[in-house]
Parts: sequence; structure tokens; C-alpha cells
Amino acid sequence: MVALAVSELGLRLTGIGYPSFYQPDHDLGASLRPGAEGWWNREGHAYVTVNGAGLRDRDHPTRKPPGTFRIAVLGDSFAEAAQVSMEEAFWSVLERELAGCPRLSGRRPEVINFGVSGYGTAQELLLFRHRARRYDPDLVLLAFFTGNDVRNNPFALEGDDLKPYFVLQDHELRPDFHFRESPAFRAAQTKTAQWKHWILNQFRVYQVFDEARRIVRARMREALDPGEAGSAGNPNPWKSFAEGGLDALVYREPRHPDWKEAWEITERLLVRMRDEVKEQGAEFLVVTLSSAPQVHPDPRGRRNLADHLGVPNLLYPDHRIQALGTREDFPVFTLAPLLERYAEAHQEFLHFTRSGVGTGHWNREGHRLAGELIAQKVCANLPTTPLRS
Repeated sequence: MVALAVSELGLRLTGIGYPSFYQPDHDLGASLRPGAEGWWNREGHAYVTVNGAGLRDRDHPTRKPPGTFRIAVLGDSFAEAAQVSMEEAFWSVLERELAGCPRLSGRRPEVINFGVSGYGTAQELLLFRHRARRYDPDLVLLAFFTGNDVRNNPFALEGDDLKPYFVLQDHELRPDFHFRESPAFRAAQTKTAQWKHWILNQFRVYQVFDEARRIVRARMREALDPGEAGSAGNPNPWKSFAEGGLDALVYREPRHPDWKEAWEITERLLVRMRDEVKEQGAEFLVVTLSSAPQVHPDPRGRRNLADHLGVPNLLYPDHRIQALGTREDFPVFTLAPLLERYAEAHQEFLHFTRSGVGTGHWNREGHRLAGELIAQKVCANLPTTPLRS
């Protein structure tokens, strides 16, 4: 008991901990747990707080204050941005930068972050329906991570039975909520699971033990699939970078039926989201983010992966979504080429690195640059007169 108490005190004094910020969610599979807080140490180092509405953001009133231009940001772990402080996240940078936009005509910009780690376009659409639209946004900004958002959307590629999907039936999108009947989802809502969750979030020793178990499982998976790009603990990240893995297939035109279906579902989801945002009376903007291989400061790494895949560059998903936006009349802002040029010119990583290779989420500089570029785009696209009173 003394050893455990000393270990617990030591972990608290050094800021080491791995709390769980998530909870089962009947509509979305999982969501951020209101009031959760703690240090994020898996990548970067930041103190994460979740507000009372279950958002990784400060508190925002549901009713929009007068004279406010409100932006709702939808996205996955890049938008949740647990790796950096809240003030450093791109959506905070976006809000600060927009304060100087002359086209706002005196309105105050307010950016609300709805990003949740692991979400694909399907969950982001459902999140807009169930949560984000209540905040009456003027602009809905979808932060689309090409690195895995396409793969997240069909069960055939994602393989996660604890989340909702949309499926194609008679060439129409239909929601699939089979996860609600999953034994694992039901078990996560039992009293025993709730007690385990409470213990995990109270005791750092248990958190470290649980994190060690997660890392061991990840390394066991890597032993079975050594080509998995960017996975934790891979002893040769450059080999992974060159060879790619499942997610690297997004950089080329789909050949397998599962990838073709993934793209069709994704494109239909984007169009559906555009329609529902427009029905709400708001504007819609898709921002395609960057993956670490796309913006590596050494062009050799980008070239190795492109040659391995037989493609001219790593921008196929960005170009495809840009083309969809042109066909379906919604704006798409592509960040990867701009970030690539910056990274190469300054020889600076914009994603967290491991063993000298950028494999992770945006670091502070990546968030800063992305927020400034998105703010310039949003400001330039605003009409000279207010969109809505």
C-alpha cells in the first residue's frame, strides 16, 4: 500500500497520467465525457479539459449572442487537438486571426470545436444533427483528414463495431446503428464498467498500467503487420513511410471494391452534410488537412511513398474532394500543398515526429500555420455584408 501511495504521488507530481476522456454514446458510439480533464501524454504534452457540453473547448452558450459570427468546427483527433494546449489548437488560432477580418463588419468571431478523436464523416454528420446545429452556426467548417477519414466511413475497412455507419442501400445512404446491439457497447454501460472507468480516472498507477497494456497490444499488432504506417513503436518508421499501409492506399485511385465503396459513401456523406447545413441557413466549408507523409520536409520521403504506390504525388484524396466540391457547389480549401511548401522551405516538421520521421498529428507549428491559413480563406470568402442578422 505504501509503495502504491508513493507511486501515485510521484506520478501526480510529475504530471504523468493517461485518463480516459471518452464515454459510450447512444447516437455517436463514443463522445467526450463532460467535465473530464487531465494530462495528455501519448503524443505531445497538454492539459485537456472537456466542457460541460462534452466539447474540448471553453464553455459556449447554446444561444448565439447578438453580433456574433459563429463557426462550428467538425473533425476528428486533429480538431480535438489533445496534443497541444487549447490556445494553440488551429481553431483557437482561427478565432484570434478572424478578429481582424474587415469583412466581418463589426461582428465578433466565435469558433466552437466539436472535434472528437476517431470520428469519420458519418459520425461528424450525426454530430451536426444531434449537437452542433443547436448552436445556430453561421459557418460549418468540416476539418477533413484525408489520412483516415475515407477509411473510417465503411465497416469493411474500419472494422469497428462500436460506432455508427452509413451504408448504401438501393443507391441511397441509410444509417446503420448496429453498434447499439454490440455486446461490447452494452457492457461498456454496465455498473461494473462505470466503476472501472471511475477508478481509471482517479488513480494514475492504474492509468499507467492500462497504457502499458495498450502499448503491448499495439506492438503485438505491429509484429503481425510490420508495414503499418506510423503506428506506435515501429522500429523502422522510414520503412513504414516508404511502404505505407492500409491508410496509404488513400493516396491512389481505388482499385479494390471496398475502397471504391468507401469513396462513394464518403462523397455522398459530404453532399448530405452540405444539404443539411444549407437547410440550417449556414454556409459550408470543407478544409482538407494534411497527413504527415504529405508535408514531410524531406521530399525523398514523399517521393519514396509516391513511387511505391505508383502515383505522381500524395494529393489524390485532396484533388478528388476538390473536384467533388466543384461538381456539387461547395467550397473546398486544400491545406496540404501550402503546408508542404512551408515545411520544405523551412525544413521544419509540422507533425509530431518519431525517430526523425513525421508520423503523428500536427504539432504547435502545424496548428499555428493551419489556423492562419484557414482564417485567411474564411475571411476572403465572406461577403461584404453580413450573412445573417
